[in-house]
Amino acid sequence: MKDFPEHATCSREIDSPVGTLMLFATSKGLAGLFFGHRVPDSECPPDNPQNPHLNAAEKQLAEYFAKERQDFDLSYDRRGTAFQESVWQQLSKIPFGETCSYGDIARRINNPNSVRAVGLANGSNPISIIVPCHRVIGANGSLTGFGGGLDIKQKLLTHEGLLLGLG
Repeated sequence: MKDFPEHATCSREIDSPVGTLMLFATSKGLAGLFFGHRVPDSECPPDNPQNPHLNAAEKQLAEYFAKERQDFDLSYDRRGTAFQESVWQQLSKIPFGETCSYGDIARRINNPNSVRAVGLANGSNPISIIVPCHRVIGANGSLTGFGGGLDIKQKLLTHEGLLLGLG
């Protein structure tokens, strides 16, 4: 099994303050953003300098890390179940510099007993950072699982003005 969206037709490796990021896109939109240490280069589709979705994502991520952008305005071509999509839509509504719990997301999708399923959907988010799964924390305020690693989650939250003094 590949560690990136199989429907992606192009990819791009970019540098960031949290390490190498791998962007994946189709002609319809951004299909994935993964942390480079989790994606083997040899399996990635080639870069396409003309792909507007890769270009827009790269530009907006640079602005985010330069503290010139807090929200992203991109087209997506992600693949997930209806439940996953509902969770990912809620993730996109968490404001920059704020966090919420898995239980908060479960309540927002009107399924308060789905906390564990929300956690799994959060972990399956194919577009890290842009769809801000790093803003979801444990009910007790703890930094819980993150595909890029807790050190990267901590750096992203510190970048957004949270966890000052920990990063």
